Amino acid sequence: MSSADSPAANTPLNVLQGTAATPQKYGYKPDGSKKRILLNAFDMNGIGHISAGQWRNPVDKSQTKNRLDYWIHLAKLLDRNGFNALFLADNFGSHDVYTGSHAPAIRAGSQWPLYDPFVIVCAMAAVTKSVAFGITACTTFEPPFILAKRFSTLDHVTNGRIAWNVVTSWSDNAARAMGMEKLPEHDLRYEIADEYLSLMYNRLWEGSWADDAVVKDTANGIFADPSKVRKIVHHGQFFKSESAHQVDPSPQRTPVIFQAGMSPAGAKFGAKHAECIFMGGMNPAIVAGKIAKTRELAKEQGRDPDGIKFFIQFTPIIAATDEEAQAKLEHHRQHAIPEGGLALFAGISGIDVSQFGLDEEFPTDLNDPRLERFAPGQRERLVARPRGYTSWTPRILGQYQTIGGSGNFYVGSGKTIADRIEEWITQADVDGFNIGHVAVPQAWEDVVEFLLPELKKRGWLGDGGYPVPGGTARENLNGKAGASRLDDSHPGSSFKFEVWDATKDYIGREEEKEDYVKAA
Repeated sequence: MSSADSPAANTPLNVLQGTAATPQKYGYKPDGSKKRILLNAFDMNGIGHISAGQWRNPVDKSQTKNRLDYWIHLAKLLDRNGFNALFLADNFGSHDVYTGSHAPAIRAGSQWPLYDPFVIVCAMAAVTKSVAFGITACTTFEPPFILAKRFSTLDHVTNGRIAWNVVTSWSDNAARAMGMEKLPEHDLRYEIADEYLSLMYNRLWEGSWADDAVVKDTANGIFADPSKVRKIVHHGQFFKSESAHQVDPSPQRTPVIFQAGMSPAGAKFGAKHAECIFMGGMNPAIVAGKIAKTRELAKEQGRDPDGIKFFIQFTPIIAATDEEAQAKLEHHRQHAIPEGGLALFAGISGIDVSQFGLDEEFPTDLNDPRLERFAPGQRERLVARPRGYTSWTPRILGQYQTIGGSGNFYVGSGKTIADRIEEWITQADVDGFNIGHVAVPQAWEDVVEFLLPELKKRGWLGDGGYPVPGGTARENLNGKAGASRLDDSHPGSSFKFEVWDATKDYIGREEEKEDYVKAA
């Protein structure tokens, strides 16, 4: 049976109940054919990504993530079976909100230890041809020039199969790890990120080198024509950089841009910059409304609103039958560590639920005096509870969090899970799914064995292969051979070397503008 039909049903903690009376049907092209749905494997280079405690499950291989064999096996699996991308989450610092200590997270292995996601990509790219690699990197902590160089290098060595999941961070613990007192205020982080992206793709990736700058003239000893390599001078509110981009034009120039975050500031940022948006939520009707709003914001900025792809987190537990899938869930639960689930929940939400007794019922009223110390969003999160739960305590929350984290998960056969996926496609206007996991790499092996054949039979995966075999991430994302660069409606396109007018694009002090224009 599906988890939606049982007390194990997972509606995220911040879900808003209710569905549209007559859901709009999405998922079809103007000619009436079904659109090709995109599937990403959602992983993290470390222990306890979204299912705390599974490292002690005999079928789980997450303890081997610090060895290349794990990643090579996974990359080959995804590439053979037409997955759009391997989406690699990341985090900085340890989760230290629960009990005011990082001990619970470290003890349970809740996103601890974590390894760098960048260093494993080259090995995976060497054994694959088409699957893309989406890497999470933060605009709050790292200098833009260094990150631009790293992504361009990866875009070269992977033949253009790189995407960047842009995050601004949510953790003061991470900020302290980077030498800051705390994170900048929420909306300010997006202002910083906006300038960061402007410097990255507008000036370094797109505007610094002409397409034909590399000449490799052996007779005259000229590798690149200096007249076609522009020095970038950026004197902004948050960043200052003066240099040509160190890396020659890569296949995509700008990696495919992913973004997550549906706050007003996050939605505005995503509508401007993102090519793919990773969303949370369990109610298709509500998610459909958020997607429609973001598409409208994109249109207001002159972008093609249908050019943005929306992905929903979706963690399936699959087997040959519903009964076998339920048995698999029960097996996984035997290895879960609820304390680790609470550490993860508290770290992400900022709510230290140890302030409640382990078996104390959470409030059901936003005006409950016990909630006075929490911010409005935190109050809503504590008051909300998944469908099917008549009791909601820290102990139950911890158990709930150990299977797929706060995201939705479903339990059943390939047919049952395909039914749920179709609901999302036709009711929420999503373009793809970030497929989460409990045990790894079993989760995606099960998707290949039980789910993909059903989705192919229903016509949601095209012919099951890549639209552009061996193509770039952007070509396969949009199904268009030859379309490796940002589309014309994206703001980064106006900064391509051939069309960028430096005199009309200046960020900095007026007394420095003349030097800027001369250099540009």
